[in-house]
Amino acid sequence: MPNPADYTVGWICAVGKELVAAQAFLDDKHGTPDHMPVNNNNTYTLGRVGKHNVVVTAMLHQQYGLVSAAVVAKNIVRSFPNVRIGLIVGISKGAPSPKHNICLGNIAVSSPGYRNRGVFQYNYGKIIQDQSFTITRYLNQLPLFMLTALSALNAKYKTDSHNIDVTI
Repeated sequence: MPNPADYTVGWICAVGKELVAAQAFLDDKHGTPDHMPVNNNNTYTLGRVGKHNVVVTAMLHQQYGLVSAAVVAKNIVRSFPNVRIGLIVGISKGAPSPKHNICLGNIAVSSPGYRNRGVFQYNYGKIIQDQSFTITRYLNQLPLFMLTALSALNAKYKTDSHNIDVTI
């Protein structure tokens, strides 16, 4: 069995189609763990993407939401103690606007800054009569090691450009 301590990325899928796509992205498949703690009800696929060992799992069948995601995430970090990056990757709706045309297929990463606290979840806001939409809560910001990596990635993009068209 692969060593659970070797995995540093947890990838949670909300629906079955997303799990199929996640498994297809794995460069190598390591199989499934032989032993899991009692009461860990997640089913895992282990593998590698690039140089990262990844734990892939899905939420309960047709049971979506914050509670389901939190239970799945808690079991990942309990069973794979070195997971530092947790991703919930899935199909989402777009948020088109004249300034930021976010559409299905785009990737959104929370990047807080001056007067910008990052990504907010659609139901973390309210509209009061005769007033505009008011954000009431933001998602947590990225861990510090990811914020520094984001700075380095942004600098690399500005100096070396990117090869996204070639990669795709």
